[in-house]
Amino acid sequence: MGIDFSLTREQEEIRGLAHEFAEKEMRPVAERYDENEETPWDVMRKAHALGLDATASFPEQYGGGGIDLVTNLIREEELSWGDAGIAVSIGASGLAGTAIIAMGTEEQKQKYIGMLTAPDLKIGAMGLTEPNSGSDSLALETTATKVDGGYVLNGTKQFCTNGGIADVQVAFATTDKSLGPAGVAGFVIEKGTPGMRQGRKERKLGVRASHTAQVIFEDCFIPDDQRLGYNKSGEETGPGRVGAMIMLEVTRPMVAAGALGIARAAFEFARDYSLQRVAFGKPIAKHEAIAFKLADMATEIDAARLLTWRAGWMAMNGVPLSRGEGSMAKLFAGDMAMRVTVDAVQILGGYGYIKDYPVERFMRDAKIYQIWEGTAEIQRLVISRYVLGERTATAARPQVVPDTASEPVAAAS
Repeated sequence: MGIDFSLTREQEEIRGLAHEFAEKEMRPVAERYDENEETPWDVMRKAHALGLDATASFPEQYGGGGIDLVTNLIREEELSWGDAGIAVSIGASGLAGTAIIAMGTEEQKQKYIGMLTAPDLKIGAMGLTEPNSGSDSLALETTATKVDGGYVLNGTKQFCTNGGIADVQVAFATTDKSLGPAGVAGFVIEKGTPGMRQGRKERKLGVRASHTAQVIFEDCFIPDDQRLGYNKSGEETGPGRVGAMIMLEVTRPMVAAGALGIARAAFEFARDYSLQRVAFGKPIAKHEAIAFKLADMATEIDAARLLTWRAGWMAMNGVPLSRGEGSMAKLFAGDMAMRVTVDAVQILGGYGYIKDYPVERFMRDAKIYQIWEGTAEIQRLVISRYVLGERTATAARPQVVPDTASEPVAAAS
């Protein structure tokens, strides 16, 4: 049989472990971290010790867990079910790690992925978006000027998850604007490098347990061996240049999985509430107005999961994403999460609007999934170009291991 929706024993075990962690370690503290906009270091350390953070999907030869992409989607859904903001913090090293794995030399992978997988928690960040460059991801204003022995970076990165607090920062800059995409280069920068500093820390509507800030480069010198995708002889060793943007179609299923977890949490809470809340002599779940709303919510959640798992399976197996399947998953799941969380608030009525109940937080958290790692509008643009034959798909790189850490306004592919 060509289609099998059953999970392996390992996948069931990881789902169980992630769900238990979400229930016992994340949910009891979610409200506090959201209210205070505080980075959940204790929870992040516990997740790291259990192998439930971004390192779960990094290759084993660099100290990671080596789980496949679909298993990683399952893990992400459960953690986001616990709390989206904390889940983003737990997985925030994913994009930096993905860029290094896909673009870096063997020496860079050994050093920097090894740093992120070491027993003591180290975290990563990725800088692509800029104050004047979001969906138009190639309109970078950050410059990398070649000098003897390296490059000097100048510019500002916007909306960086873990920006300014990361131990490993991946940043993209233009070496020559006249070259267009070919002039874009990636660099890996260690915490404490002179000339790199944190700018404004953002105050956000949702996912408030995740640290989001500007990263500012002011005459920041980066040695040649910290440019991604080039060896010591200056030869290109990987996809290089726009490698991170090439990966976005593959990483989008992870964002979809996060949206899926939020929606499921909101649905379950609204369903349980509707079975207890009595109006006109019976639980409100027995009224069609509520029952049909719950039916639509459940249907859309399952549809989003199928789109997400399909895209993940395709990326994992190197199957060409010939119709923008990664963008389809991210688009549908993000829009679905917003609809489901708004309906959950509506089902709770006035109680849904106050902070005594978590559905208002779910609704605030859901909104960003229509924005980061490519807005819903950009996803529609990407999909339309595929279905109209204006874009040719290439097979996903099976070794690329994405995670959810992302920028609120990220690149179009």
